[in-house]
Amino acid sequence: MILILIIWSGVFKAQRTLTVGGSNWTVSIPSITEAGSNYAGTYESATNQILLAASVPLLLGNAKVSVHYQANPTWHNSLVLSAKRTGDGTTACVLCSISGGTAYQTLTLTDAELFRITATLALAAYSNIPIQLQLSGVSVIIPSATYQSSVVFTISAI
Repeated sequence: MILILIIWSGVFKAQRTLTVGGSNWTVSIPSITEAGSNYAGTYESATNQILLAASVPLLLGNAKVSVHYQANPTWHNSLVLSAKRTGDGTTACVLCSISGGTAYQTLTLTDAELFRITATLALAAYSNIPIQLQLSGVSVIIPSATYQSSVVFTISAI
């Protein structure tokens, strides 16, 4: 009986983990050379701009990865930042699955679910889950400045 309690105690202490990698994305906005013109308005990063590594422990086998943005230090409300998952990454877990997040999710200041990971009978450990970013709303009516934000990913129980 004591052995079972120790095992259960270890399972409940097991944590979901999420590691974020990749590089900063600097959007190159071309200059307008003709009066009356506007910008293209929408720009996309590389399909693997951000690479996530996530693990979900056995018996606590479900997790959701959420995302939001933070102005860093300034952001214009007309600019819309979105993210999507462009692949499943790699895993050795045969009975694990990753779902959702393949369409652009508009980022707000509060967390919104991007995708889910399910582990069945084993630790679900994924690496190199590719994330693509999109910037839209770029227009000549937005004051000329350098706008920056941080994209924040979290992993939690469902």
